[in-house]
Formats: sequence, structure tokens, C-alpha cells
Amino acid sequence: MDSAILSLLGAFLLSIMGLFIFIWSMRKGLLVENPRAASVIFAPGELGKVDDPALQGGAQDRLQVAATAAAAAQGEGGHVADPDELQHRIEADHSSAFPVFMFISFACFWLVLGSLAGLTASLKLHMPDLLVSEAWETFGRIRTIHLTAVLYGWITNAALGVIIWLLPRLLRTHLVGAMWVMLGGALINTGIASAIGAIGSGWTDGMEYLEIPWQIGIFIVAGFICIIGPVLYTLVNRKVESLYVSVWYMVAGLLWISLLFIVAKMPGVHTGVQQATTNWWYGHNVLGLWFTPISVGSIYYFLPKIIGRPVRSYNLSILGFWTLAFFYAQVGGHHLIGGPIPGWLTTLSIVQSMMMIIPVLAFTINMAGTMWGRMHLARYSPTLRFMMFGGFMYMLSSLQGSFEALRSINQVAHFTHFTVAHAHLGAYAFVTMVLFGAIYFMMPRVLNWEWPYPRLITLQFWLAVVGISIYFVGLSIGGWLQGLAMLDPARPFMDSVAVTIPYLQWRSVGGSLMVISHIVFVGHFLAMALRFGPTRTGAALFTPPAKAMEFAHGE
Repeated sequence: MDSAILSLLGAFLLSIMGLFIFIWSMRKGLLVENPRAASVIFAPGELGKVDDPALQGGAQDRLQVAATAAAAAQGEGGHVADPDELQHRIEADHSSAFPVFMFISFACFWLVLGSLAGLTASLKLHMPDLLVSEAWETFGRIRTIHLTAVLYGWITNAALGVIIWLLPRLLRTHLVGAMWVMLGGALINTGIASAIGAIGSGWTDGMEYLEIPWQIGIFIVAGFICIIGPVLYTLVNRKVESLYVSVWYMVAGLLWISLLFIVAKMPGVHTGVQQATTNWWYGHNVLGLWFTPISVGSIYYFLPKIIGRPVRSYNLSILGFWTLAFFYAQVGGHHLIGGPIPGWLTTLSIVQSMMMIIPVLAFTINMAGTMWGRMHLARYSPTLRFMMFGGFMYMLSSLQGSFEALRSINQVAHFTHFTVAHAHLGAYAFVTMVLFGAIYFMMPRVLNWEWPYPRLITLQFWLAVVGISIYFVGLSIGGWLQGLAMLDPARPFMDSVAVTIPYLQWRSVGGSLMVISHIVFVGHFLAMALRFGPTRTGAALFTPPAKAMEFAHGE
């Protein structure tokens, strides 16, 4: 079967599934404004109680005072949380602790490896004689190792850790089948390690983001299947009536990535020119239907949870979910403008890219309303800073992506470093920063230990922010100049190469700061896991005595 038809059929089936679920949701009244569903992340009486496990006692108190003053100014108040409801949350967290620790540990390992590979690839762009003695050190292989390690190793493992930790909390039940989840994680990471070894040796399937050989991809598919079963079974056995919007995003994202990967890796199907269609159908959807749902779902949980205030409009959050599901499936086609594919396909992609403004605005308005009068709390809460920064970058990267799909902009930006800058704005400034914040929130609950050196959290945040800012701004300017040079018939091609060199050097400077931030992050994680730092009693879950502190922390 023609792979272009197959990818369109896959998108059509996704849309049909979404349509039927949408109709079912309307019949059940799930799209009616539902304050109870918006508050399901809080125990009864817990509204107004701030929570940031990354903070020490004094800092937590200062955050609470600031939040209470903001609530009083807006006529809101807090109460004493119901200890029985908090006990259910503790039991849910305890059931997921070991699988979550496994996923985050794998994620940290791949983050460091992938970052170092990415920095090496960046240096080689303006220092081409660097590391050329071995085949695996060449740019083509080292960059692909970087992509595989950060997209599948870091982001996917961290995303799975967030899903497995959040769902039992939101469903107020224990995780069913934790051993199957851990088996799935082992299979996925076996596949990632094997894929990186294969890529280093020159064995790939040759499509961007899909370089993993399909024989190795079987391990990854099997791993996702092992995880999907327990997730769905936990969902079926939930103890809540209203599903919080984060559940929608995360369960859908897990199902979407499994279907996307299976279709994209089918051997012997995607060949010739049609292969490019499948490549960008998958390449964009892995961001929009896997990374984005997990990150947006995380913000919808952690941001209201930290400030002790429910999301402003539950309806807007559901609108954002369904419009993402309906409009994103064919966005990737705008990467093929000017290629030997049907014109209607690229036009459809441009239209859907512009329609993506709807879910982005729904999210942005909702988060702005939720944070109204509480923006200053970011001064007190490091986790909140990560969530707010990531949410703002989601708006910026998505709007930029929509307008970048227009032919007038695409003709300059395409095939340039401008596209690379945009990709990092989404995958790093948005997705990775949200995952950092989620891990800072989760791990004290998982490891029964507070972060030993809180100032390192602030240091890591600013290293990452300054690094990605230098990276994005420098590469965007250099990429745009590169595109203009390539479009000028009076200029030789080498002009388009030479003009980028200063900006590629700035890219390496920004990338170096990002790598340092990752080393600080992973080193801090190891210190926490190995019980370094001042002796404290954490708020978490490997040992029963944590329950008293759990109540004291309001969590």
C-alpha cells in the first residue's frame, strides 16, 4: 500500500476515534463547565494550600504566606485538608514509586549521554576536523545518536515516569500491574540502547526521528504494550467520578505514540518519495501527539497544585485537548512544501497548522486566568518557574510553528538552521523544562528525601534558560540569513554556509550552558538518591513513616 495513503488512513482513523469519543463525552456531559472536575486534584478542604516539595520548610512557608495574601486580595480562602483523602494519595504514590524511580533514572542517564552527543555535533558544524578518526564520531552518526538519546531516552522515559506517577494520584487508586510497567520500561530502554549501538555502527532505517531499525523497534513497541495494559486497567478501576484533564492528555498521548510508532516502523511499506510523507507525518506527530500532551497535561496538574488554586476554566482545558486531537494529525506536511507530493497535502497541512492556534490560545488564556494575581509566586517556587517558563514557551513555539508553515515564511526558513532553532524551542524550552519541573516536584515524594541542595535548582534553571535563549536567538538569526543567501541567485552557495558560522559558534555556547545545567541536574538527582546532603525527613513514599510528614506538607 502507498505509504502516503497509509499515513492519511492512520490520521483518518485517529480522527474517527476522536470523533466518537467526543460524541460520547457530549452525551455524558463532560464538556459542561465542571468546577468539581477542575478541583479533583485537591483533597476536600485543600484549596489554598500551596505545595512545592522542592522547597525547604522556611521557603515553603514564605510561598504559603504570599499565596494566602494573593487569595485574600481576590476574596478566596483555604481550609484544612481532609486527612483521609490525603491518605489515598499517599497509597497511590507508594504503588508507583519504584517504576517512577526507574524511569527517571533511565531518563537522567540518556539526558547526559544525549547532551554530550548533541554538543559534539554542534561543535563539528564549525570545527569539522574535530573527532574524525572513527566512523561513529562523524556528524551524521553523532547527531542521530543525540536525537535518539534525547527524544526516546530522555523525554520518553521522563514522560512515562510522569504518567505513572500522576495517574494513580488523579484516579485515587493504586497502580495496577507495577511489575508489567517495569518490564515495559526495561524493554523500551533495551531498545534505545540497542538502537544507539546500531546507529553508531551505521545500521539505521534512514528516516529522521525514525532511524531506529525496525527489528529493534519491536522491543520498544512491546514495552509500550506492557505499559498500556496497566495504565488502562488502573483507569478502569479508578475511584473518582470526574476525570481530570491531565488524564485525558496522558492516556491519549500514550495510545497515540504507540499507534504512530507501529505505523511508521512497518517494514517494507514506506518506500520511495512517499517515504517522506510518512517521515514527517510521524516526525511532527511525535511532538504534537506525544511530547505535547504529556507536557500540557503536566502543567495542568502541577501549576494549579503548586499555587493551591484550581484551573480557571475546565471547559477551556477540554477544548484545548479536543482541538489538539482534531487538528494536529497532518501538520507535518508543511515540511514538504515544494517537494514532489500532491499540492492538496501541503495545503491541508498549512490549514491544520494555522488551526493549531485554537488549542494554544485555549491553553494560554486558561493558564493566564489561573495565574492571575499570583505571577509573583514564581519568585518563591522553583518548580513553578519551570512550569511557567515551559507554558510560555509552548505558546511561543506553537505560534511560531503555525506561521512558519505559511509558504511565504517557509520558503526562507526551510532547509536552514532556523528550523533547528524552532525544534529546540518546542522540545527543550517547552517540553524539557516542564519535565524538569515535574521531576523536581515528584522525586521528594518518591525517594522519601528532600532535594539536598535547593540552590542548585535555581542554578540549573538559569543555566538552562540562558543556554536555550542564546541557542534559539543565535540560530534563528543565522538560519534566516542562511535562507536569504540560498534564495539569492547572485550569491554562491558557500555564502549561505559562511554566513552561519558566527551563529553556529553561539549555538555551541548556548549548548554548553545547557549541558552544564544537565550535569547539575543529574548530579543533584544522584545526591538525592544516594542520601547526600543535610539529613532531612522527606515527604515521600518508600517507607511508611513518611505519612506524618506527608500530612504536614499538605500533600
